[in-house]
Amino acid sequence: MVEKVIPIRIDEGKGLVPSIPEQLVAPHAHTQDARGRTLRDLRISVTDRCNFRCTYCMPKEVFDQSYPYLSHQELLSFEEITRLSSIFTSLGVEKIRLTGGEPLLRKNLEVLIGMLAQLHTPEGKPLDLTLTTNGSILRKKAAALKAAGLQRLTISLDGLNDEAFKKMNDVDFPVADVLDGILAAQEVGFENIKVNMVVKKGCNDHEIIAMAKHFKNTGIILRFIEFMDVGSSNGWNMAQVLPSKEVIAQINEVFPLEPIEANYSGEVAQRWRYLDGSGEIGVISSVTQTFCHECTRARISTDGQMYQCLFANQGYDFKTMMRSGRSDLEIANAIMNTWAARDDHYSEIRGSNTANPSTGSRKVEMSYIGG
Repeated sequence: MVEKVIPIRIDEGKGLVPSIPEQLVAPHAHTQDARGRTLRDLRISVTDRCNFRCTYCMPKEVFDQSYPYLSHQELLSFEEITRLSSIFTSLGVEKIRLTGGEPLLRKNLEVLIGMLAQLHTPEGKPLDLTLTTNGSILRKKAAALKAAGLQRLTISLDGLNDEAFKKMNDVDFPVADVLDGILAAQEVGFENIKVNMVVKKGCNDHEIIAMAKHFKNTGIILRFIEFMDVGSSNGWNMAQVLPSKEVIAQINEVFPLEPIEANYSGEVAQRWRYLDGSGEIGVISSVTQTFCHECTRARISTDGQMYQCLFANQGYDFKTMMRSGRSDLEIANAIMNTWAARDDHYSEIRGSNTANPSTGSRKVEMSYIGG
């Protein structure tokens, strides 16, 4: 009998505590990493739990009833998340995305959103505050999220056919309830809604055209994401990756497309619009067309570790710094010091050993730091 291996969160659970330069420098200054990339975006995981068991993120055979989820005491509190977010914004962060796990499972999440909505950039602009959800309880939470100050939503949906979708979420959850959650978000006034579809070759790739057809003329931007080798538990195999160029080719045969410019430098999705003016789609191609050179993201895990890459194998422990009485200025300088040394470019150096975790470094699980 083979004993089940529990995927590590990071480095056997031991994160590094960032060093602080002897000479403190004032915040309110943009900082760049070793490759000249400016820190602009922050993704914060508010829970490591999810009510789905998507095969590419939290496979059921690993994330079962015995999986050691974080205790409440290990999570960052709303106050700690807000404090850390405020420090990051003083260093130039302009966008904060709340993720999970499934973030709407975090009790009273709208309270946190209300706290974050009060933050501003050093230039005095409101933060771009957004959230990614599987949409399963969005009907129940949409109004409260909007009232609290959430600006934008991204909903994960991997197909319209119930059989295909249930095969992906692996908990028998119906498509209709996610679509109803999207409708609820529109009803309470959310605009610029995005829907993300992870495309796994041989599993749900036959749903591409149906998804494109469904979201045309709705104002919702559909984005197709290549199946990625995030973490060490999703059984990633290059043979299951459908290159984004093939997704575009399929759609273009039915609904002619043309490329359009990025909204901003560092945008990960390549944008395309329908020639008939009925909307746009995007593709995220971190496997076949890397964008490491423009990555401006830092990630905060559920328990306060900072990760500088989605494919990281080491985190930096800012929870310990906050709980040990460090000042905002000390933490700001530790962030700057850590980011300045950043040289992460995993997608550019991805090799064959990524399909076999035993031959390379273990990577942090996506459910721990968000996608």
